[in-house]
Amino acid sequence: KQVLEKYHDLFTLQWEGVIGNMHVPSQAEWEQLLTNCSAFLFCGMERFMSHVLLNWLVAMNIPKCHLVILLDLVRSQQSYQRITNSDIHKSCLHIALERPTETAMLLSLTGVGSVIATQWYTTLQENAERLEILFESLLSFGKTTGQTVHILQK
Repeated sequence: KQVLEKYHDLFTLQWEGVIGNMHVPSQAEWEQLLTNCSAFLFCGMERFMSHVLLNWLVAMNIPKCHLVILLDLVRSQQSYQRITNSDIHKSCLHIALERPTETAMLLSLTGVGSVIATQWYTTLQENAERLEILFESLLSFGKTTGQTVHILQK
């Protein structure tokens, strides 16, 4: 939240979305946020695709969204329990489609221009540091997404 507030006035005229534990977004809200944005940020627990319905996402057309940033794959005891309970009802193929590379491919197929995503489990603190680097590079310094990813890799 602090990072979003720090960069709020720098570049974006309109931030829209759900922050913190305001509420759990419905599938309709996910759809509205993704289809009405030029950039989408998800910073949350577990896999991004565990929060949205796979069938719903693959049917979407979201070419206005130029960039999706997925700072997910954070695990806590509660999130692990939630994801375990959810995965029981999914096929192995479905769970495989929720992995980072597959998620990026699915988002690309819906029309998203670029996807920046974590590839392995991490901590909230590490994702907050990544978000700070992303915003500083993209918004303060005007670097491209490629240049920004290169900075993150270091």
